[in-house]
Amino acid sequence: MKDIKTKESKRDIKTLDRTAGLAKVTRNATVRTKDQVQNLSDDGQITPDEYAEDKINYMSERAVEDTGKATRKTAKKTYDSGKRLYKEIRRTRKEADSIKQTAKSTGKATTKTLQKSIKTGQRTVKSAQQTAKTTVKTAEKTAKAAKKTAEASAKAAKMAAQAARQAAQAAQAAYKAAVVTAKAVAAAVKAAIAGIKALAAAIAAGGWVAVVIIIVICLVALIAGSCFGIFLSGDDAGTGLTMQQVISDINAEYEVKINETKGTVAYDVLEMSGTRAVWPDVLSVYAVKTAGDPNNPQEVATIDESKRQILKEIFWAMNEISFSTATKTENVVTETDDGNGNIVETTESMTRTYLYIRVSHKSPDEMAAHYGFTDAQKEQLRELLSEENKNMWSGVLYGYKSGGEDIVSVALSQLGNEGGQPYWSWYGFNSRVEWCACFVSWCADQCGYIDAGVIPKYAGCTTAVNWFKERGQWLEGSAEPSPGMIIFYDWAKNGLDGQADHTAIVWKVENGYVNTIEGNWDDQCQTSCRPIGEYQILGYGVPLY
Repeated sequence: MKDIKTKESKRDIKTLDRTAGLAKVTRNATVRTKDQVQNLSDDGQITPDEYAEDKINYMSERAVEDTGKATRKTAKKTYDSGKRLYKEIRRTRKEADSIKQTAKSTGKATTKTLQKSIKTGQRTVKSAQQTAKTTVKTAEKTAKAAKKTAEASAKAAKMAAQAARQAAQAAQAAYKAAVVTAKAVAAAVKAAIAGIKALAAAIAAGGWVAVVIIIVICLVALIAGSCFGIFLSGDDAGTGLTMQQVISDINAEYEVKINETKGTVAYDVLEMSGTRAVWPDVLSVYAVKTAGDPNNPQEVATIDESKRQILKEIFWAMNEISFSTATKTENVVTETDDGNGNIVETTESMTRTYLYIRVSHKSPDEMAAHYGFTDAQKEQLRELLSEENKNMWSGVLYGYKSGGEDIVSVALSQLGNEGGQPYWSWYGFNSRVEWCACFVSWCADQCGYIDAGVIPKYAGCTTAVNWFKERGQWLEGSAEPSPGMIIFYDWAKNGLDGQADHTAIVWKVENGYVNTIEGNWDDQCQTSCRPIGEYQILGYGVPLY
């Protein structure tokens, strides 16, 4: 019994010794802290409140620094994931092109069906590609916003600490709030990364239908709210206006101003030069400026009266019409008939008034400087005008149609054009040429038909006739055509010679007449109407839309 009591007593003594030791350490730490604060106070260097505030600020700054590092690391991972997704989309697009080549060898009927499917697939690829890029950019913006959120939280923590600097518990609460905010930001970025990875996995597995559904449901609002929403603006969204209507109205206003300039003075000879800005350039500037307006950002997926006015102002800021006149005395040769079937040439000196009308325009880069675009806005502008997005503008400008309706819609939108710009300069000529074939080629290019091999790029009619005949896609002039076919005429002065002299686009066929849209008809884009099988109709090229 004595031994047991002795052991228990020893254990009790050791426990008391350890307790006493811990108490001593605690007292010493408390005394040191108190002495430090007291010494600083005595020296006039700092007050106890200021000492507590410094400690709080140090803890908050450490929290912001840790949060910023985590945010930057997460943003980099998001960007890398987006790049991998973009590469996968490009690979899938190449596979679609390969399928198209295979389709060409399976026969005319099968080719026609497959080309329609491929065309739809290519649009889907481009839409998904654009969506992926937008997603990456959005993720980057999210990361930047997260950093700002963390910094704002840190500032809030500092303000809370200053208000309660006498209480250490208040400082701890502010620090914990900053940590919680940082974790929330990190979770949001991780969720974005997971979404991108899920899309990439679905694409890699060939699940195009699922991907399209996901994109439409989850990202259409995001796209519509950005400058890339311009690619969704082809239809009426309930405002009573379509982008095609607004563009047509502005085109008509442009023609009115040209005609008003012609009526300014009496003239004998008119010479026009220069070019106006093409619509993809104008719409890209409009989309970036409107969606990124720091004072009043607006989505550009729809068009209403206020946005119509913005677009109109940008169009006239980019385009300018000027004129001048000059009087010249020169020799003019006239031809008359002497009454016996002989042509008599007469030369006489005449004084004639020349009217020179010049159209000039600013480039998208010049407009970016004019409006003070940021580096991010300039990058958006370049992306909208990139080569890979060229065909997407057709849906905005002309609407998506089936068969030959695409090229007909494009051609109709050009009615009233005078002088052949931009058709002959787009083709590569430095000055005006007879531009009927350039017009047809330009319209085909706007629909993507040249790149797809549906219609050849040609400036000479004979070249196109041979192209269609070599492929067995030719109808003789006595046949009844369909909208979207390419018509060729033979009207040699000394009788028909079997060579094509003029070309145009078949608009519609009704009541026994072929209605066409002609480029370079009296140096203008106009409609024409001829009986089916008229002797001057050489034949028709039949594109396999």
